[in-house]
Amino acid sequence: MRSDDFPFVGSAERQALFGAKGWAALVAFVLAVMVVVPVAFVFVPAGSPFHLSAYFVTLVGKIMCYCIVAVAMNLIWGYTGILSLGHGLFFALGGYAFGMYLMRMIGREGQYQSDLPDFMVFLDWKAYPWYWSFTDHFWYSAMMVVLAPGLLAFVFGFFAFRSRIKGVYFSIITQALTYAFMLLFFRNDTGFGGNNGFTDFKRILGFRIAEPGTRAALFAITGIYLAATIVLSRGIIRSKLGRVLTAIRDSESRLMFSGYNPLWYKLFIWTLSAVMCGIAGALYVPQVGIINPSEMSPANSIEIAIWVAVGGRGTILGPVIGAALVNGAKSFFTQAYPEYWLFFLGLLFILVTLFLPKGVAGIASMGRLRAPARDRAAVAREEGEKT
Repeated sequence: MRSDDFPFVGSAERQALFGAKGWAALVAFVLAVMVVVPVAFVFVPAGSPFHLSAYFVTLVGKIMCYCIVAVAMNLIWGYTGILSLGHGLFFALGGYAFGMYLMRMIGREGQYQSDLPDFMVFLDWKAYPWYWSFTDHFWYSAMMVVLAPGLLAFVFGFFAFRSRIKGVYFSIITQALTYAFMLLFFRNDTGFGGNNGFTDFKRILGFRIAEPGTRAALFAITGIYLAATIVLSRGIIRSKLGRVLTAIRDSESRLMFSGYNPLWYKLFIWTLSAVMCGIAGALYVPQVGIINPSEMSPANSIEIAIWVAVGGRGTILGPVIGAALVNGAKSFFTQAYPEYWLFFLGLLFILVTLFLPKGVAGIASMGRLRAPARDRAAVAREEGEKT
């Protein structure tokens, strides 16, 4: 049995994940989220021009969570060619799984001063449902953050990919899936807070969430996880597994004729992408302070696809750029001109589709391609003058 039979094992061509500039930028980013921002937020006095506000830290932390989702979406859409319109569901499931732990940590500090969450007291529940068991343990909840979206993605993906559902049909089914879960979580009798969801969190691992030190730690962990997802994404794409995934995107039938079964490759990257979204959702909830069924809205999942398209799908940093750009603009417009936000988003998507088919990240590659063309034209002119 040859190692080529398993494209995810080893690689015939050993390539560095990043160049020197790439690693330097990654290290600089990690130092910024681990040292610079926490110090400026926690230790620099509020009156200093170098102080960073809690609003800034929360906003950037939220955007980094969205960037992680965009990286996950890029793995399945940008490199494997499978457009999912349900990734918002996996993000929300991770948020709910961790939100259950945060709700248990409120204890008797709620409005009704009960051991049950306020929404359960309001609905006259007498005890926790069975599926809330063990959610007062951090590591159990952390495990559920991975298992809830991972198992759902694995089961759904197995039957969908085995049935060879692809293209727009797969996209529609994922959109229907997230819509069904949204309707389910909106119900009060499901035990997930209904349309209000989970909020009013107090503690995490015994530390008060409102404390600057806790918020700085959550911010740093989110930044480190974002950097890790970028490295993981780069490693996958540079491996033989990555070449199989791009082959699925470019010509799945030809790959099958070459002796590969694409089912397990698609199922692996689909499940991994869902788990990455779930962890991002778990990091999002304590920083933003709320999780509700609106996160499962099909519109949110469509917006995730827009982030990737605007930044540049099939690139490593494009999705990060797109998520940061769109959500930064959303934060501005929803405060200054809320009625124009959707118009701006639609216009941005149209302009990028027409003039930047490779996204914002494609601008750099266009510059690199034009430089050699200019050099060849100059050489041709010089040779023409000599003759």
